[in-house]
Amino acid sequence: MTAEVAIQNAVARLDRIRAEIAKIIVGQQDVVDGVLTCLLAGGHVLLEGVPGLGKTTLLRTLGRVLHLKYSRIQFTPDLMPADIVGSMIIETGENGAKFLRFQNGPIFAHLVLADEINRATPKTQSALLEAMQERTVTSGTTTHKLEAPFLVMATQNPIEMEGTYPLPEAQLDRFLMKIVVNYPSRDELNRVVERTIQREETHIESVAGREDILELRRVCREILVAAHVQEFAVDLVMATQPGSEQAHESARKYIRYGSSPRGAQALVECGRVSALLDSRFHLSVDDILKVAPAVLRHRIILNFDAHAEGQTTETVLDGIIRAVTARAS
Repeated sequence: MTAEVAIQNAVARLDRIRAEIAKIIVGQQDVVDGVLTCLLAGGHVLLEGVPGLGKTTLLRTLGRVLHLKYSRIQFTPDLMPADIVGSMIIETGENGAKFLRFQNGPIFAHLVLADEINRATPKTQSALLEAMQERTVTSGTTTHKLEAPFLVMATQNPIEMEGTYPLPEAQLDRFLMKIVVNYPSRDELNRVVERTIQREETHIESVAGREDILELRRVCREILVAAHVQEFAVDLVMATQPGSEQAHESARKYIRYGSSPRGAQALVECGRVSALLDSRFHLSVDDILKVAPAVLRHRIILNFDAHAEGQTTETVLDGIIRAVTARAS
């Protein structure tokens, strides 16, 4: 099979997946595409939005459409690391002998929903770090490998901050994208209510499996990346570094720490999936611009001057992106 045929088949399969998800999720196409992008790019996603916008429903629906194992972890202040990764339990053999066996935790799934992740203590949050980065879980001297594909979708509520623990920068950097889930429009809300009052439950089909997702990942790696597009991604990240020669004026004035090198990698990897979703076989600057806000917004730390002058990550990043785009054109 030629690369072009493989990409065409991948586009057709992705369109079927998106169509099935649309039977349950009304609107929020950017959020759906963002989660699919992270799944195909092999990363994780952080969703920020008020309750009731369908964040939990989205991942559960994705598990049904893709026929992947799904688990949900409700993060609370009393949640312990063993409640996530698993623990050793004592069992009795046939001859009465006692032995220890590792009992898998909910992290052993393909799609893991970490609901309200900022409500757990830093100790518990750190239990996700190894799983998210290394795709392994260590218990004692034994390391257990997590089966691919593996996606952690964490959610956090931007309104209720009392009793929460902000995610450390090291863990935030492990998320490929941070997506802000906005409130639906009036028409979308009306469609949600219509689906709520209909008599029959909506039926969705499983249109792909684990091997199909792994194949889609391989196809994404076939997307061509031109040198000037790669340079644009690097320039964008360097512009967020206040100490670099390429730093934007806003970065020097408002940013304390800029994006890590993972930001440049994420721009290219997410851009490749964006190109595939748009049925194109090459990465373009427009793909980088499309994914840049979600890829970079959680990798930038503002200083005191930014907060004092009412600047936000969104406003600073928007100015940097426009300046780099104008310089490249």
